[in-house]
Amino acid sequence: MQRVNSFSFQFSAIVMALIIMSGCGQPEQAQAKGPAMQAMPVGVVTVKSQAITLTKELPGRVSASQIAEIRPQVTGIIQHRLFTEGAEVKQGQALYQIDPAIFEAQVATNKAAIKKAEANIANAKAKLTRYKNLLKTKAASQQDYDEAVASFKSAEADLLTAKAQLQTAEINLNYTKVKSPIDGQIGKSEVTAGALVNANQEGTLATVTQLDPIYVDLTQSSTELTRLKQAIASGTLTRDKELHSKVELMLEDGSVYPYPGKLKFSEVTVNTSTGSVSLRAEFPNPDKMLLPGMYVRAAIVEGVKESAILAPQRGVNRNTKGQPTALVVSKDNKVEPRVLTVDRTVGAQWLVTDGLVDGDQLIVEGLQKIRPGAPVSPVPAESSLNEVK
Repeated sequence: MQRVNSFSFQFSAIVMALIIMSGCGQPEQAQAKGPAMQAMPVGVVTVKSQAITLTKELPGRVSASQIAEIRPQVTGIIQHRLFTEGAEVKQGQALYQIDPAIFEAQVATNKAAIKKAEANIANAKAKLTRYKNLLKTKAASQQDYDEAVASFKSAEADLLTAKAQLQTAEINLNYTKVKSPIDGQIGKSEVTAGALVNANQEGTLATVTQLDPIYVDLTQSSTELTRLKQAIASGTLTRDKELHSKVELMLEDGSVYPYPGKLKFSEVTVNTSTGSVSLRAEFPNPDKMLLPGMYVRAAIVEGVKESAILAPQRGVNRNTKGQPTALVVSKDNKVEPRVLTVDRTVGAQWLVTDGLVDGDQLIVEGLQKIRPGAPVSPVPAESSLNEVK
């Protein structure tokens, strides 16, 4: 009897153990299967094709639009300096006065020479008239008449010479006032009153610099220029002439210059030492904010790209090969990996040339909780709706 009870107790214990084990295993299996079947919510951005204007930042240096080095054109003693150093001067404004006494005397001498030449002409003309009448009556020889004609023509030539010399003397007298050839800001004077200056000397008296408008000389890689021309030729980019000529300037401190500029020209040769092409832009500079020699960066318009695809940068990663990749939501709401081809950044987004199409739902939130092929529940990523374009 005791043996039967002992057997019954052992059997009951085994059954109870199996029930407990079965009860513990079922929740574990449910938990293992649960997450695999549940769709994970992810934040997505629906990419759309759109026309965008592509710009390129180029380094550059500011240079004056005009620089005039002031030099004397006659020799003499400086009597007066007629400007304030650092002031604005106008074209034709007198800057220095050279002692004009010698040149005034030369003008007076040449005026007297003209009077003398005019008197000689009158005398020669009267003599010519007499010989002409005497020749008709055979009272004078042909030789005498020819000499009278030559004398009259010589007197006329002397008058023309005297007039030319007077004009030269007046020009030299005018050069005693050294004038500015351009509008601009004048620097310091290199000479003072009493200094002797020589015509066309090597040293300058002062320098006038025109700062408004002002130039910015930019450099662009010849490789980039070739790529740009190929894109335009193939129709990938279209160029608006008026839009292309506009230039925006960024100063050394990162601020944007308030006045837009215009692209003036591009060099037709490549610098062999740098492999770059020079471009020149012109900017208004009424406040004299830009000064020659300043380093700046300018944004020029390359062209307009139709049907461009932009993807937020935080939705694009790199694989082990360094290729840009992204995860998108497939038609059956599963994670689909894509390998992308990107051109450049546009604000906070990548310009994608291959790998995404219009209407794709790019996953930008919840990337750490998903894997390729996993079911997902896409919702609009609020923080991604305001991506900079």
